[in-house]
Amino acid sequence: MEKEGLIRRKTGAKGSLVEITEAGCRLLEEVYRDLHAILWEGRPPSITLEGEVFTGLGEGAYYVTRRGYRRQFVKKLGFDPYPGTLNLKLVSEEALRHRMELETLPAIKISGFMNEDRTFGEVRCYPVMINEEVRGAIVIASRSHYGPSVLEVIAPVYLRERFNLKDGDKVKIRVIPTWSMEKAR
Repeated sequence: MEKEGLIRRKTGAKGSLVEITEAGCRLLEEVYRDLHAILWEGRPPSITLEGEVFTGLGEGAYYVTRRGYRRQFVKKLGFDPYPGTLNLKLVSEEALRHRMELETLPAIKISGFMNEDRTFGEVRCYPVMINEEVRGAIVIASRSHYGPSVLEVIAPVYLRERFNLKDGDKVKIRVIPTWSMEKAR
C-alpha cells in the first residue's frame, strides 16, 4: 500500500505511525460506495436533504436547454425541465452527510455530447420530490463550479415561483430511488 501511495509510514523510537494518504482516502470512499450499494441493493435508504436557496452563476439555463441534455432529460427523467436550476446550499452537517450518501445510490446517467463549438460532460441525476409536491431531479455535472455542499435541482416548473422562494429560504428534497421512478410518474 505504501508503494502504491495509499499510506505513508513514519518509523520512530516508539514504533511506526501509518497515515492514510489522500489517494488512500479516495480508494476507501470508492470501496465504501461499492459496499453500500451492494448491501442496500433493493432497499436503498431514504435520503432527505434540506438546503437554503441562493442565486447561482446563471449558467443553469444554458446547460439545461442544450438539446443534447434536454432530450435525455425528457426521455430518462420523464419531464421537460424549466430552463434553469434551483441552487441549494447545504448548511447542516447532517445534510452534508446525506449528500455523501447520495453518491452511493444508483444515478440516472445523462451522456455527454459534442456540438460544433464544444464538448459537454456527463451528468448524473437523482430523481427527487421537492417539498413533497413537485417531482424533479438533482443534477450533478461531471464539471461544475460548485462543490458537494451545493445542489442543483431541475423540475418541469419554475420552482422559485411555484414555492414563492427567495434567497435564504429552506427547501426539502427527498430522493426517490431510481427503481421506484415509475411510481413517481
